[in-house]
Amino acid sequence: MTTALTQVRPVEQRGWITDWRPDDDDFWASTGRRVAKRNLVWSIVVEHLGFSVWLLWSAVAVSLPAAGFAFSVDQLFWLVALPNLVGAAMRIPYTAAVARFGGRNWTTVSSALLLVPIGLMLACVANPGTPYWAFAVAAATAGLGGGNFASSMANISYFYPERHKGLALGVNAAGGNLGVAVVQFAVPLVVVAGIAYAPLLWLVPVLLATAFAWLRMDNLAVSRTPLRQQAAALRQKHTWVMSFLYIGTFGSFIGYSAALPLLIKAEFPAVAGVHFAALGPLVGSAARPVGGWLADRLGGARVTVAAFAVMAAGVVAVLVGLKTNDFAPFLAAFLLLFVASGVGNGSTYRMIPAIFEKRAAAAVIGIAAAVGAFGGFLIPRGFGMSISRTGSIDAALLVFLAGYAVCLVVTWWCYLRRPTAV
Repeated sequence: MTTALTQVRPVEQRGWITDWRPDDDDFWASTGRRVAKRNLVWSIVVEHLGFSVWLLWSAVAVSLPAAGFAFSVDQLFWLVALPNLVGAAMRIPYTAAVARFGGRNWTTVSSALLLVPIGLMLACVANPGTPYWAFAVAAATAGLGGGNFASSMANISYFYPERHKGLALGVNAAGGNLGVAVVQFAVPLVVVAGIAYAPLLWLVPVLLATAFAWLRMDNLAVSRTPLRQQAAALRQKHTWVMSFLYIGTFGSFIGYSAALPLLIKAEFPAVAGVHFAALGPLVGSAARPVGGWLADRLGGARVTVAAFAVMAAGVVAVLVGLKTNDFAPFLAAFLLLFVASGVGNGSTYRMIPAIFEKRAAAAVIGIAAAVGAFGGFLIPRGFGMSISRTGSIDAALLVFLAGYAVCLVVTWWCYLRRPTAV
């Protein structure tokens, strides 16, 4: 190998890397890998904080009654559902923003925007007379954190070669998803000193992440896809099939993450320590890169079908745990659901680059992320409605069980029954 080949450098122009060839082995070995890893690290940091802010209300809502805010159970479920609804809506414009403004530029802006929900939550909990509508508005702005995931995944998809893309996207997503576990571990510890400390805990990290995203990340010219070309993905059937499947995987992960603290409080009030709820997103986040890794080797569709089968079994196990009124099997069943949803998250995202060409895949990632995140709204609302109308969560769980069965059949029908499985 010549010296010229071992010293390949990405060409930069006004803050943009204009020559980016990750599938060129020489380019990748010389500096491509190093640049990609640096961007991946700071992408994970910002996405991690985005998830923490996005799910902050799921950890805070359970402490609001003790802090003097007399909200009903259904109102509390609305507070944990609204961020997911707004987060889902934000994901398509956040994905488009990467193509319009560049990965580094938009990551910096999206990180700075997290200061809005932090400030509004602080204003709400600092005043015991704050009306419920103000809490709802503040909770809705936390959805800005949910948009970070789509832009982060779309951006990182351009940095890595096809052979490493499944693992890279899985690690990026897992690092972000861990923000859910961190917020649910940390908030119960700090609210003992005062509920206002919950949002303040993320103030300095967000400021630092914003600065380092600007200083250490890069924009890629290859990511600048015209909006018309991105919109073309909306006309493809498989865009909507993958989006539907992602409701089943990621929608379950984020929906159960948001709802579990309140579920534990409602179904097992004698159990001390809502920090048990953090175990779910912790194991689900850890399982996500495993799903990407398995999909790289076994095929995304096969892994996704297995994930939906295990998720269906997990719902049955939750129902059994409720019937026995025993917290241990109830929690174990939810952990199984989280692991399966994490694996499914990784495998479904690995299917997208296998189905679509590179530029279309980035657009589909954003669309699927947006549609899938609506599951994070539907699951808490399903639990809230089930409790308010029937007094239990059984009805909601049966609906979710049927949904996983449909997702399994759709995956098999579209991607496994043919000889050329994805």
